[in-house]
Amino acid sequence: MKLEEKNFLVFGTGISGISAAELLTDHGISVVLYDGNDKLTESEIRAKSEKLKSVDIVLGDLPEELIHRIDVAVLSPGVPVDLSTVENMRRQGVDIWGEIELAWIFEKGRVLAITGTNGKTTTTSLLGAIMERAVPKTQIVGNIGIPYTSVVGKTEPDSVTVAEISSFQLETIHTFCPEVTAILNITPDHLNRHHTMENYTKAKLRITENQAKDQVCVLNYEDPILQEFVGQIAAKLVFFSSQSQLDEGIYLDGENIVWAFGGQREHVCSVKDLNLIGRHNYENVMAAVAMALVSGVPMNIIREALMSFTAVAHRIEYVVTKRGVRFYNDSKGTNPDAAIQAVRAMEWPTLLIGGGYDKNSEYGEWIDAFEGKVKKLVLLGATRQKIKDTAIQHGYPKEDIILVESLQDAVKVCYEHAQEGDAVLLSPACASWGMFQNYEQRGEMFKEMARALQES
Repeated sequence: MKLEEKNFLVFGTGISGISAAELLTDHGISVVLYDGNDKLTESEIRAKSEKLKSVDIVLGDLPEELIHRIDVAVLSPGVPVDLSTVENMRRQGVDIWGEIELAWIFEKGRVLAITGTNGKTTTTSLLGAIMERAVPKTQIVGNIGIPYTSVVGKTEPDSVTVAEISSFQLETIHTFCPEVTAILNITPDHLNRHHTMENYTKAKLRITENQAKDQVCVLNYEDPILQEFVGQIAAKLVFFSSQSQLDEGIYLDGENIVWAFGGQREHVCSVKDLNLIGRHNYENVMAAVAMALVSGVPMNIIREALMSFTAVAHRIEYVVTKRGVRFYNDSKGTNPDAAIQAVRAMEWPTLLIGGGYDKNSEYGEWIDAFEGKVKKLVLLGATRQKIKDTAIQHGYPKEDIILVESLQDAVKVCYEHAQEGDAVLLSPACASWGMFQNYEQRGEMFKEMARALQES
């Protein structure tokens, strides 16, 4: 496809949309920037980038005559593929891409890509840290907060791109084909967007759909959904496991991570040497190590990166200790399964802050995972009553549930009830929308509030 002969429309004016439009204009390709929000103004959008000066901007309803002139529409991840405007474009023969697909067209180097319901950011960050030691020309992109299109122009034949890819981004790929992929796990999430678990699972598995048998896919051996689809993946499979000893792959043996290959076994490290806590994090480490090893990175370089790596912000991030009470920020725990992992990682009696935007999740398994560890359950946001009702149904003491109006109230209440040796954990099991701009803002506010608490 000769892109310069095509007319592009970029749908969405957030960082992904702006980066996609910039990439197209950099290559002299015709592009219209569109956003359905008619409350935006052209001036505020153009202020985001000097490269948008000559780009046509359309806001509000998308004119039919414009659709007739468009060959390809590049959707930002936040734009649902079943939106009526998108379906109308598709009916009229417009090719529907995503920002990941657009970037892939311009990629010159190797790509290692990670998806999964939980653990993507930690695994991507760790793999990126490993690859940066081995390959100086390494870039970390994707759902981690850096649009792929914003840096793909810097890639070279000897460069490596490490990409965190969400289900939203995978819905709109066509030729995207990483050399090594990983699917960490699949548990219910984003069902308000994907509608069914079947749709969500199919979106996740698309990361492997263009891979050939000489490429590699790293999979969680213990994930029952992934096991169902093993036979449908063409790439060579490498498994990681936190519960089983594998003849081939990487696994957790007590406190040791072991790499098994060709009849040999090699000690990678002890989990005691890591700056991460929780079995789920050991799984993230194993996935990253496996991806690095099959990419040719020497074990000594991998070990060096492991020893210096610390938890990413907002994922079971230690904040502060006040009056003998530890505070942990897991604002990135935006679904029940992620929040389960955070609770399991706590080694202390825990006062748990949960609740937020309703993504049509169910919270029963999360409540069951408390297992006597959660002393108080402090709830806020749109889901607080739903979670309270579920907790009571699952036998959690009603008197230990506290409903609050704000995060500040939640932090205050937890501190008032906490005793020396306890932990306060923000792990909402819900998205932040409605009360905060994003999970990052929620996490930063929690950290500020915890650090401001008086010890006297």
